[in-house]
Amino acid sequence: MPATKRVKKQRRAPQVVGVITSSAELRAAQRLKRPPDIFELRLDWLLHEKDLERSIRRLRAPVIITARHSAEGGRHRLPESARRELLLRFLPLAQYVDIELRSVPTLRAVLEKARRIGVSTIISLHDVDTTPTLGSLRAKASRAARLRPAVFKVATRTDTVLQLSRLMDFFLFTAKHLPVAAMGMGKLGGVSRLLLARCGCPLIYTSVLKPRVDGQLSLKEFRAMTDGSALALPR
Repeated sequence: MPATKRVKKQRRAPQVVGVITSSAELRAAQRLKRPPDIFELRLDWLLHEKDLERSIRRLRAPVIITARHSAEGGRHRLPESARRELLLRFLPLAQYVDIELRSVPTLRAVLEKARRIGVSTIISLHDVDTTPTLGSLRAKASRAARLRPAVFKVATRTDTVLQLSRLMDFFLFTAKHLPVAAMGMGKLGGVSRLLLARCGCPLIYTSVLKPRVDGQLSLKEFRAMTDGSALALPR
């Protein structure tokens, strides 16, 4: 029998996302000597930012744009028409556009234009109150899968071990069939992000400066906890 060299497959290290929600974070992001892999621009937080297009072009990493629905943590309670206008305006500068699963019917024009110009889509779900049941999460993942997104992002409340366990179970089951970026918020949010990074979660969201989301780690904190560690684990 011929000798063969078996190479263990490695889980890819996650791409780190730096979330920008303010003028100060935008300036800090431009100065970073070691930027994250991707920046996320929260357009619902940056409504009054001057020369935002020019600032985006100065960032030394690709960009996700999103204008979050108010029911999922968005600011200013923007009407769908305003969110659509924002996303269409900045779409040519983005590598990804993030649209909530609930918003797909009203923001379909954004998805259609994204496909035409080669911008990848992230379909997302944010539950700021709890981690839904596995059945509910899997049903939403099935709906998202029909849209063929680059990633299905799921962020849920993880204040208890039970909630964290449910989120982990969902990720480990669903990631076999659909690219899923899962993360927790709340008391065990930081723990969830570190655990999911080790389990192969493709995107880990961090704040550029001080976190605005309970349980989110800053870019500096995440790197301090993971630099030099074996995030790429053998299967």
